[in-house]
Amino acid sequence: MADLQTVSALVTGGQANAGPPLGPTLGPLGVNILQIVNAINEKTKDFDGMKVPVTVSVDKKSKQWTVEVGIPSAAALILKEAGLQKGSGTSGATWVGDITIDSAVKVAKLKIDSSYAMSVRSATKEVIGTCLTLGIKVDGKNPKEATKDLESGKWDDKFK
Repeated sequence: MADLQTVSALVTGGQANAGPPLGPTLGPLGVNILQIVNAINEKTKDFDGMKVPVTVSVDKKSKQWTVEVGIPSAAALILKEAGLQKGSGTSGATWVGDITIDSAVKVAKLKIDSSYAMSVRSATKEVIGTCLTLGIKVDGKNPKEATKDLESGKWDDKFK
């Protein structure tokens, strides 16, 4: 696999196409771009409309390829849970949405592998912190209050 070329790109989930950045980079490698795009769209369909990191690896000799899909950012996952396209432009002042603590835990579980957090509880704390930046409340509360609830053990049953 010495002749391996990798192409990394940020694509919109379920909406990759043969245009840039994929087409112009993969075209010269002599692979079927449409097959690769279809594979990317199949693998990213659950992240519809979200920016998803993908890496396509192509063996230049055999023309065989693989597609690896990363996890969207915590912010993108939180916005999806809240049903929003973007967060508040003025964090801490303007609130644009609300997610449940269960949604925060769900996002934490998706992100735990790429987080420095040692537990789902710690990762959930990171997610709640991201909610503050986005202007999204957690269970109807300011994320700072939600963090206090988390630290006081109010939601410990969610981490068993």
